[in-house]
Amino acid sequence: MVALLTQEWRALDELVRIPAVPRRTVEELLAVLGDDVEQRGDRWRLAPARAEAYRARFALDALPALDQAAALTSHTDLLDRVRSDVAAVPPPLAALDHVQATPESVLRRALWLAENYDLDGARLLLLGDHDLTSLAACAVAPGLSVTVVDLDERVLEFVDRIARERGYDIRCLHADLRFGLPPAATEWADLVFSDPPYTPEGMGLFAARGLSALREPELGRLALVYGYSDRAPALGLKVQQELQRLGLVFEAVLPAFDRYQGAQAVGSASSLYVCQPTARSRKLAERPQVAIYTHGPQSVEGAGAAGERARAELVRIAAAAEHRVEGVRGPGWDKPLTVPAGQALAVDASADPGPWLLRTLLASNARRVAVLVGNSHPDLANEQGQHALAAPLAAKFRLRYLRSTPEPKSAVVVAEEVPVESLAPADRVVRHLLDRAHGKIGNIWREALVAASGGALTKNAARDRIAAASEAAGLRAHELAVRLVDLPRHRLGAALAAVRDSQAG
Repeated sequence: MVALLTQEWRALDELVRIPAVPRRTVEELLAVLGDDVEQRGDRWRLAPARAEAYRARFALDALPALDQAAALTSHTDLLDRVRSDVAAVPPPLAALDHVQATPESVLRRALWLAENYDLDGARLLLLGDHDLTSLAACAVAPGLSVTVVDLDERVLEFVDRIARERGYDIRCLHADLRFGLPPAATEWADLVFSDPPYTPEGMGLFAARGLSALREPELGRLALVYGYSDRAPALGLKVQQELQRLGLVFEAVLPAFDRYQGAQAVGSASSLYVCQPTARSRKLAERPQVAIYTHGPQSVEGAGAAGERARAELVRIAAAAEHRVEGVRGPGWDKPLTVPAGQALAVDASADPGPWLLRTLLASNARRVAVLVGNSHPDLANEQGQHALAAPLAAKFRLRYLRSTPEPKSAVVVAEEVPVESLAPADRVVRHLLDRAHGKIGNIWREALVAASGGALTKNAARDRIAAASEAAGLRAHELAVRLVDLPRHRLGAALAAVRDSQAG
């Protein structure tokens, strides 16, 4: 840091990020330097009259360059592309612990992976990818196959769009890892990369899901990013213990590997942990966590669920006059949400960061469903959001939005089942798929066409219809091989429209 101060005026965030030291350490050093340091607004430097003495006293000219960009001079075109992508990605969400990695770090990740692993024909899984490591990796290794699993629908849409434009082999799946890994990603990957939430619970959960994603655990590797302040080594110990609890061996730890725009408490930096599974790792990984983030209602300290009065009112709304409700379900859609005939379904999704509501309704099979969410939920905030939620579900549910219910900060979405007999023939095929959202799209679609024809349509003829409709709608083969509940939201409309068109045709 002292070397940086001798060179030019430096902003505080640079003094944190480049040498990877905590903000408090920077502030303390600036205070110790006293009159030898000059300040201009939020920028600092050593007084020119004193700089030479510091360079000589601490042999600063002999220090290696700290700027990551200096090591990437032979990759200027790639770095420019990564910078352009990172500048265009949707803004970070604090509730999901997003802190943007610098473009230099993103490219450095991709180059490191390519230098240390044979990526030609390999399978790389990204658990969360707001930093866009998937795009950088495909730019460096065009023969790579990538799956991105993310909770943030905006990130999935962005990555999918860029991948299609550039011809990258990237498939995007939606998931909240607290509720499970999509089956299409299970036992699929050779290598897993993730920059998880920096809590022991978050690191443990993402590592556990990564283990279940490896097709050959004894040969696969987990590359996990984690940062902690050298002023609080006990936090680093807790995370390392959590990883060791999963039977993971630290094959390598590369300190200060990444840099970030933010996260100054940990020096705007993180280390790369390369973890090798042991024979017991997969069994040790079977323990779900719900509170994994550091901010918001889903944080380790956050309540994450509605109070008893709100839940009681939710049950009353779900039951109405003619239904029974046996308890309130928590969030999650890894399996179908069903109830016995004559009962209604009540779900507390009050900690929903945004994507849970649609997934909950897709997974629900009941005549009446009531879901408790925050009153500021993005799907309820305006008419556009409400329409976007209702549209893909129209062949299954009619929705009502009870704002400021049962409390000012909460809302209840009531879904009433649409009678199948009231639907047009094409919508009945769509309904068949919506009622079986946990089956592979291609398989359920074929069944629906055959059933709608009364057996007159053969399976092969149904496949031909599906192929034609998929090509017209721009659906790719991997999208037919996943569950509807795992399909990114921006692709739901195209998939359901193709299903409808295949019956109409």
